[in-house]
Amino acid sequence: MPMYNAAPYVGEAVRSVLRQTFQNFELIVIDDGSGDDSAAHVERAAGGDSRLRLIRQSNAGVSVASNKGTELARGEFLARVDADDMCLPTRLERQAAYLREHSDCVAVGSRVMFIDEQGLPLFEMPGIKLAHDEIDQGLLAVEWTILQPATMFRTEALRQVGGYRTDLNIHEDHDLFLKLAEIGKLANIDEVLFQYRQRKNSAVTIYAEKHVKSFRSVFEETWKRRGLAGKRPIPDIAPHPPYHEKMLKQHRLWGWKSLQAGNIQSARKYARAGLRMAPFSVESWNLLYCAIRGR
Repeated sequence: MPMYNAAPYVGEAVRSVLRQTFQNFELIVIDDGSGDDSAAHVERAAGGDSRLRLIRQSNAGVSVASNKGTELARGEFLARVDADDMCLPTRLERQAAYLREHSDCVAVGSRVMFIDEQGLPLFEMPGIKLAHDEIDQGLLAVEWTILQPATMFRTEALRQVGGYRTDLNIHEDHDLFLKLAEIGKLANIDEVLFQYRQRKNSAVTIYAEKHVKSFRSVFEETWKRRGLAGKRPIPDIAPHPPYHEKMLKQHRLWGWKSLQAGNIQSARKYARAGLRMAPFSVESWNLLYCAIRGR
């Protein structure tokens, strides 16, 4: 668990790991130079649990922190979790069993439930694929077909591909999955085992200006490794829209998707948020009307 200024959420994240049905693990938290009291929240949530290993370092970025965790890991398998997300109780048990049953698989994720900053359920993350070929082809098409913090890896496979690129602090996970797909199989368990928190100040938002450059670097390296240069064009990578436009689109998407998923409270919350951002829009009022009706 790499961690940086995650005090509002990390206690929940730690408790979700320590409450797993699979008990034989160590929880390595890498505090990447947090300026808040994240470390105190980790220790309080652990309550003296001897499985916790809290490592503090100067701020070096998520890739360096993640590589440090891989270096320190003593287990055959390594499960990633971000400091603001939550594992459902059987996550480690189900994923460890899958890797033991599928010796050719180097990483296994799962279906994922989106939650908002306050922990309200939104809807199941779209685009998750189950089979290796679908996952790999989706990654090559700039799609999120497997989610890093919901994934368990073979530790040796992470080390074999060299871990995370330390020149990237965004899309480093996409790069890692593409490299892992070249030495073994990727898979997702057909079950929601993870809750993925959606935040306004997520890394993708913070590093929005680096989005295209980082992705292009990932694909240029992939095309070289796979011998695709000159044979297949690198996919187009769309830049992020302006912040206001992005947030309005996001609120509307969350409102409609939450409504479809039956999460009415969340639908109403984001319908109201969209209306505040675009009060004269027919679409804003339509979403609010449907959310209030509950269908």
